[in-house]
Amino acid sequence: MQSGAPHSGVGRVIADRYLLLNRLGSGGMGHVWLAHDRQLDCEVALKEIVFRNPGEAERERTARVARARAEARHAAGLRHHPNVVTVHDVLEHDELPWIVMEYVPGALDLKALVTQRGPLAPAECARIGLAVLDALTAGHERGIMHRDVKPANILLAPDRTGSPYARVLLTDYGISVQPDTQETRYTRTHVLVGTAGYLAPERAQGGPPTASTDLFSLGCTLYYAVEGYGPFDRDSEIAALTAVVLEEPRPVLRAGALEPVLAAMLAKDPVHRITAVETEAALSAIVTPQAHPRTEPDLGSQPQWASEPTHTAEPEIIASRVPHETPWYAPSARHGGQDAWSPAEHRTSGAEGFGPPPRTTGTRSGGRRRRHRSRALLAGMATTLGLALVVGGTWYAMGNMKDLPGGLDGSGDTGGQALPYGKAVGLAEPLRDGDCVDATWKDTPFADTPRLRVLPRCESTGTDGQVMAFYEASSAEDARASGVTRCEQLTQEAREKLVDIRTYAVVPSTDGFDAAGHRVACLLMGERRPVYGPIGHHRKLGTVFNDTATLQKQDCLDTINENKAKLVSCQERHRQKVLGFLEMSPQTTYAKAYGTASEACAKEVRPQDYGYEPSRVLSGSWISEDGWKKGARYVVCTVISASGGTMEGEEA
Repeated sequence: MQSGAPHSGVGRVIADRYLLLNRLGSGGMGHVWLAHDRQLDCEVALKEIVFRNPGEAERERTARVARARAEARHAAGLRHHPNVVTVHDVLEHDELPWIVMEYVPGALDLKALVTQRGPLAPAECARIGLAVLDALTAGHERGIMHRDVKPANILLAPDRTGSPYARVLLTDYGISVQPDTQETRYTRTHVLVGTAGYLAPERAQGGPPTASTDLFSLGCTLYYAVEGYGPFDRDSEIAALTAVVLEEPRPVLRAGALEPVLAAMLAKDPVHRITAVETEAALSAIVTPQAHPRTEPDLGSQPQWASEPTHTAEPEIIASRVPHETPWYAPSARHGGQDAWSPAEHRTSGAEGFGPPPRTTGTRSGGRRRRHRSRALLAGMATTLGLALVVGGTWYAMGNMKDLPGGLDGSGDTGGQALPYGKAVGLAEPLRDGDCVDATWKDTPFADTPRLRVLPRCESTGTDGQVMAFYEASSAEDARASGVTRCEQLTQEAREKLVDIRTYAVVPSTDGFDAAGHRVACLLMGERRPVYGPIGHHRKLGTVFNDTATLQKQDCLDTINENKAKLVSCQERHRQKVLGFLEMSPQTTYAKAYGTASEACAKEVRPQDYGYEPSRVLSGSWISEDGWKKGARYVVCTVISASGGTMEGEEA
């Protein structure tokens, strides 16, 4: 029987400074706590060493304490590296060490992310791999081997712009070691340190830790990220260790362009294993593919580790952010911001105006005959926790439903080549990450297959949706069977931060599966009106909003005038922050909503419910006349400073 009360220990003060607020997680060494630093008035994470067995041998207790001190020392040596969790201090309390670490709101470890949302796209795995490789290399240059690289030790978190999972952080240097020193190696006799299934073969046979063994473990980790399971996962640790030494990795199904790199990283013989420099180059090529068509090199021009590719050609893949709940880092709703692969333009040019903080004067009449009622948004990795398909919320395009002329606009000739998504959709080229589309429905939106056209710019009144993610399918049948559900999952986090948005899956046709790069394109589309521009993490700081369609929860804004606002970093000065959305009664007229929006927000989306001091802030609102006319009758509720000035940093 367990109590519903907070974990025992909440309210304790450590070293007369750190107030324990909540236990965030537990691991092999003990607990990790969210704590308040009374001196600096900020939140930190504290790692507590716990001995669960009172009879544990003194030698083991000493080793674990030494391990904690080593973790603090090694991580502190890398504290300025952007991809290593910062260690601030190590202190003694009740004769045991406590590690004071950076608290990372909104972080999720890679293992949890894959468990929740399924395998990641190869390009996103490559992005994560590059960041972890950089952190490992920094340690290796100092003579520090990590020794336990695995999915659970990689955190993904929002960056300063709020882009989800943009930060990649390597954690847990508790069993790292400097081989050339006399430092204690924290292992008992005949017991390997590390995680079965992620150890290099030479380590599993008792060999010393090296930079190459860390690279092998990283290869196992990236394999897990792209496939959804480890290359040597077995029913027991002994079986996993045996597989590491004697068996080849399971054949990959989803790795795509990442396949030859993984094969090279997982070479049994370290002499034949790819180097860190080669790995960096290979992963970089996947993250930022060449714009020109790929040519097939002859075998003599390929590096040794890529001499036997399984596929003769791989689709171009553009990485997407996503980017994650870690046991010791609390989730965050912050989102938005800048993406490394987002469109270059900043301005959105949808409806000409939408309401000011307290008032609005939208001017757009909105009357295109073609009823574009899809809004696409890329949740790129970024995220997704739901597993259930929302009835009526996710739709998909199947190219074999209706025969329409081929080509981009329905009149072209494709020269006999299969269209990626069939003739009904009409696209001659596969969709890419961040593509904005114009959708034309023959009848009721979302009730049939739309004709899609990729727009040259996202900043258009014709922008009905945007590509947010991709599902890497193993076959055309898998794409049809799983594409809708997986797109629902892949876009859930981004979708929940927006309003009046649906997920739409564009599924390859049977004949076009190869042309589509084996990928289902996951779009976010407007429920009742266009989205008018980039959404989610495709927006850049400085984006000027002319309509409420692309505003999302936790956006920080700088007001330009009563009709326009600009997206700014929440870490900098800003005038407003979006708290949520309030749907008004269908009978409410625009004029009435215009006059009562802020008052309604103050009652229904109260700033104090979000941690704001009521005496210091006021409720604000934005409202779109264009959206109102199309049936999107909601108000964007914000918080603003009561003084009328700016809000500072995380104050908002």
